[in-house]
Amino acid sequence: MKNSLAHAGAFLASKRGAWISLGAVLIVVTLLFGLLAGAGEDRPIESAPPDSESSRVADVLAKFPDADEQTVMVVASRTDGAALTAADQAGLAKLRDNLGEEAPADSGDGQVSGPVTCDDGEAALLMVPITVGMTNTQTADVVDVLRTTIASDADAQALEDSGVSMLVTGGPAIGADIASAFDGADFTLLIVTIVIVALLLILTYRSPILWLLPLLVIGTADGLASTVTAAIGDALDLQFDAGIISVLVFGAGANYALLLISRYREELGREADHRLALASAWRHTVGTILASNLTVVLSLLSLVFAVIPGTRGLGITAAAGLLIAAAAVLLALPPVLAICGKRVFWPFVPKADGGVREDAEDSGAEAVGPAAARPSFWRRVATWVVRRPGLHLGVGVVLLGIMATGLIGTTVGLDQEEKFRVQSESAQGLEVLGDHFPPGESQPIWIVADADQADEVVDSVSGIDGVVRAVPVDETTIDGQSTAKIMVTGEYAPDSPEGLALVEELRADVHGIDGANAEVGGAAASELDARDGNARDFETIAPLVLAISFVILLGVLRAPFVALALLVVNIASAAAAIGLGSVLSRLFFGQAAIDAQVPILAFLFLVALGIDYSIFLSHRAKKESELHGARQGIIDAVAHTGGVITSAGIVLAGVFAALGMLPLMVLGQLGLIVGVGVLVDTVLVRTVIVPSIFGLAGDRIWWPNRRIARGGIARVQAGGVPVSGAPAGDAPAAAGHPAHTARH
Repeated sequence: MKNSLAHAGAFLASKRGAWISLGAVLIVVTLLFGLLAGAGEDRPIESAPPDSESSRVADVLAKFPDADEQTVMVVASRTDGAALTAADQAGLAKLRDNLGEEAPADSGDGQVSGPVTCDDGEAALLMVPITVGMTNTQTADVVDVLRTTIASDADAQALEDSGVSMLVTGGPAIGADIASAFDGADFTLLIVTIVIVALLLILTYRSPILWLLPLLVIGTADGLASTVTAAIGDALDLQFDAGIISVLVFGAGANYALLLISRYREELGREADHRLALASAWRHTVGTILASNLTVVLSLLSLVFAVIPGTRGLGITAAAGLLIAAAAVLLALPPVLAICGKRVFWPFVPKADGGVREDAEDSGAEAVGPAAARPSFWRRVATWVVRRPGLHLGVGVVLLGIMATGLIGTTVGLDQEEKFRVQSESAQGLEVLGDHFPPGESQPIWIVADADQADEVVDSVSGIDGVVRAVPVDETTIDGQSTAKIMVTGEYAPDSPEGLALVEELRADVHGIDGANAEVGGAAASELDARDGNARDFETIAPLVLAISFVILLGVLRAPFVALALLVVNIASAAAAIGLGSVLSRLFFGQAAIDAQVPILAFLFLVALGIDYSIFLSHRAKKESELHGARQGIIDAVAHTGGVITSAGIVLAGVFAALGMLPLMVLGQLGLIVGVGVLVDTVLVRTVIVPSIFGLAGDRIWWPNRRIARGGIARVQAGGVPVSGAPAGDAPAAAGHPAHTARH
């Protein structure tokens, strides 16, 4: 296996092999772009599980005649808060007639009705039927036409001039505004992500040239991933958010590139031939990159067991995207680096002079001779931590505990108005409607039942507290059974705790009516089923992610104590990040609750990506521990990887922060929590808590590795002479010790 890796690395870095490899990659990428061009069918994203009661009701409602006709509302109120005047009412009546005459081609066949005035006389409603599309994007076009028609209507302009505000809202308008909010958002996200990655790579590499190479490779991988995942989505009929996949590809790709280039720079400090140095760097990092990639990919694939369609679809497509990111860094970036040579590091070009440069330890190059008297920042920190491991472990655990207290008082689930990070017309309309009408007017609850029992169902639910009215509105034959559609208007906002409790009470009531076969659906019921589905997904997926992570850690490290310790630390870190992120969400977004989909996705990303950094650190710690023992090994590992892990964490946190550019609160909260969590993981966990654990446990933590149990294979003096029978290295070496690591 080692010989195969050595040959592969040598071929990718060789003068001829680099051009052949790069040419092959370009041919494959071009073919895939050509074959899969045009993929990416627009499909509706369902929030509730397909087998939920609300989804079954939606399927039944879709079989009614004119099922594509729904109603939006024009909510009119005076900007000065006064009651609508007689002139205002007359103007709204004229607007009603005009909308009926000027109905757009995609509007429904029903009549515009209203104005319906509230009890306090301060607001009125016009009911406008429209023909909705198969997706929110298609419906958005219809709603935009309606809004344009109102804006250009002379009577509407006269009302606005007199101080009357008119807002289009209701279920279809809310979905349309969500779709419209994403117009150009993916492009904006891509540009912001590229800028963030570029800036952070420039700061990391301190070169005006080098950052371009990984960014070019990762950007191409992102474009290919977008095309491939769109084709996978079409083939498997998957629902997913392409923006999250782009963020993962850029973030993970940048992390893999940082690891490879950091080791390449280290090898250049030992080897004058840049091709040999690159081949060695590839050989030493390929296993770590593949293991970390496999962890995230398998964790994402565990989402195939999710019941929420968007979560399940994201798992499959994001896994494909990350495989493409890893392939790009391992197969395309090395040939590019080999062709360009080490001049790309200008102005800080590494030199194999047997000494040390000012940036030697920060880049991972070993210090020898007198320069070793200046240990790097990361070596000083690791030595300081390992000397008093109990104290630093206690402080680290306390800090994580304080962050985790943010979970106290945090609720799960946002209502319709809270789901927008930026205010929309439909959300403003909902607010006005809720102030003057029963909030349930905007999105009624629907009941489907056998037509013979419809009257009994109506009578039964009409007596439930919180029901304003229940009216049978249509009847049709479905699969040989006469079925009635009943509209229930609730007193509460659909997504409020009271509105969701009303759905549960309605279900309990109608399910008890013999022979009615009644089921309850609608927006509020869909939200209730979505929250239940996300909770079920968390209970199912979280243990799978933890099991996958443990198995991979165990396979890579062959040390059960290390694998278990790292897994426990990752769980604690994820809990702390979600708690701290919840607090910051209250501060930045003004939301005391987090979206129902955030816990499962945040936990998955935090644990899987945290295992990434665990593998980066512990894989190096194992090799160093075989030479110097566990305590000195972890110091050397932090000294070598501290810079690259921190840089990778900052890049990943910055990329996830870009999700805040998107208009939905779920993405803003997810980006905030994961970004904060990655920083906590790289700065506190990998730098303080993990070294403390190794410092406390000593060589025993690597059981049953006998090479480490013997205390290391050799010590090497500054002059390069191996010392047999060296002490175990159980105690950390003093700062500035002239010994250096043997090449391995």
